[in-house]
Amino acid sequence: MLEEFNFHHIGYAVNSIEKTSIYYTEEGWTLSEIYSDTIQNTRIAFLSKEFFPLIELVEPIDDKSPVVKTLDKMGVTPYHICYEVDDIDLAVSDLKRKRFIPLFKPVEAIALENRKICYLFNQTVGLIEIVNKN
Repeated sequence: MLEEFNFHHIGYAVNSIEKTSIYYTEEGWTLSEIYSDTIQNTRIAFLSKEFFPLIELVEPIDDKSPVVKTLDKMGVTPYHICYEVDDIDLAVSDLKRKRFIPLFKPVEAIALENRKICYLFNQTVGLIEIVNKN
């Protein structure tokens, strides 16, 4: 599965991008622009720092956001790992054969330059996100 996947980022569910990001920016991380993603019903920003993995902060826009359940159950927490793939449709097909369940069909993500993304779940592995390379 991961042989052709490249690590992209770790996704954190947060109540407030502004409040969580302060802890990182005070330690030298750079906060990206904050994007409103109406398809995902979230606000999204990325934290970057040389030699560290990219971190995505995902904040719910309202109580219908899919990240609300994660926050209710666990509070602020890492909840997915994202991998970059060359062909998202092929990757979804391959993952389905490995008992991953897509949570939706691939959609464009404004925070990732409108590249297509898809979340998939597997009981043994958990939640992953895949993003198309271009």
